[in-house]
Amino acid sequence: MANTSGAEPGVRHVPRRPLQRQTVQRRTVVLLGSAQLLSGIGTGATVSIGSLLAVDLAGSNAWAGSVATVMTLAAALSALPLASLAERRGRRTGLVAGLGAALAGMVLIVGSVVSGIFVLLLLGTAGVGVGTAASLQARFAAVDLADDEHRGRALSAVVWAITIGAVAGPNLIQPGAVVGQAVGLPPIAGPFVISAAGLVLACALLLAGLRPDPLLFARQLAADAVGFAGAGLPDHPAAAVPASRGGALRRGLRAARHSPSAILALAAVVGAHGVMVGVMSVTPLHLQELVAGPGSASHASHTAAGDVLVIIGFTISLHIAGMFALSPVMGWLTDKTGRRQTVVLGFVMLVAAVTVAGFGQRSTTAVAVGLVLLGLGWSAATIAGSTFLAESVHQEDRVVVQGVSDMLMGAAGAVGGAFSGLILSWAGYPGLNLAGGLVAAVVLAAAVIALLPARAGRSAAKLQGRPRGRSVAD
Repeated sequence: MANTSGAEPGVRHVPRRPLQRQTVQRRTVVLLGSAQLLSGIGTGATVSIGSLLAVDLAGSNAWAGSVATVMTLAAALSALPLASLAERRGRRTGLVAGLGAALAGMVLIVGSVVSGIFVLLLLGTAGVGVGTAASLQARFAAVDLADDEHRGRALSAVVWAITIGAVAGPNLIQPGAVVGQAVGLPPIAGPFVISAAGLVLACALLLAGLRPDPLLFARQLAADAVGFAGAGLPDHPAAAVPASRGGALRRGLRAARHSPSAILALAAVVGAHGVMVGVMSVTPLHLQELVAGPGSASHASHTAAGDVLVIIGFTISLHIAGMFALSPVMGWLTDKTGRRQTVVLGFVMLVAAVTVAGFGQRSTTAVAVGLVLLGLGWSAATIAGSTFLAESVHQEDRVVVQGVSDMLMGAAGAVGGAFSGLILSWAGYPGLNLAGGLVAAVVLAAAVIALLPARAGRSAAKLQGRPRGRSVAD
């Protein structure tokens, strides 16, 4: 084939690098999305069926929330170690390590079903939580090679892939029972066998297909751009190790502190997650008492009327759809209108969500609408905030700052879930929504204040007849 690049034959690959970058980026997003789809089934199954299993093994409804709590804490605690591993060895190693821990967790969960040992369930759940942290970091892997104008859409595509797993997981009880019986296991173990198979496929897909590693390849391209082409092949670990400047947490916080944009992005991601988890986690309890009457929540969940369970399931399904189904739209808005603008939109929807749900607490329809808005607000704030964070710090600090973000995000979810029950008992459902609204309003005010200088600068440039030159981070 003729060389049409205009360069010497021996260096023809140099001008082809931008095209290669785009090709690798497209393949990376497809692979990450496929892996998210396969691995997400395990998370959905553990959250929904794990609570039933916890009650069965522990013999008390008091342990129903233990699975979600352990998963959240494990995800928060493992976020930084996984980020540090990715920083040293690349995204592929970090992701596979996290999903491998989730696979081991599935084996332990099946073992808990067979043996009846409750501690094995909690240990297995912790492994799944590590996998959840890896799945969160996959969204950042999608933007390592993305162009500025497509960064939000690339990140949202990977987030959207979680939808199928989140929806499919809770519906694995019946097919899982068939699988469990076929392999000689108790029926309730079947869904976790299916989840384990999905994790095996996800690990194999990432190991075989995520080459070159997007993070290491991005670093190699950056080195080439400034004339340091001797860093080695894109997949070589040596290209992935930046100079160490202290512990991961301290270094990440220091890098974020020196960037006002990074601080806003962190506040958006952490605040949105805390509000969402805090309100969502006790909404089923509120709906049960609303439909079945006061005091119904003190009875075993399996004694609740069928219509109560239908209403709760339908409301939570709508909420999950709000969180993930429109992720591509939120990614498009992030790229089209700007990062800060989409963060503002997200927190406006969060404030609207708690307002509708709080004032409409006596209406199942109003609560459902509030939960949908809660999911949509979380989606907009998380996608825009994560995208903004990825471009607000220097490349050598980016991975560890992203790890800090996921750690704080998980911690906010754990705190929100832990305090939501207390606030509900003290101030009722309206009081809980008021508390969430206050948090959302503070971040919204900060986002609006940060947006004003950017708007003023663009207006001044327009009056002077200069091109607007809007940054994608505006």
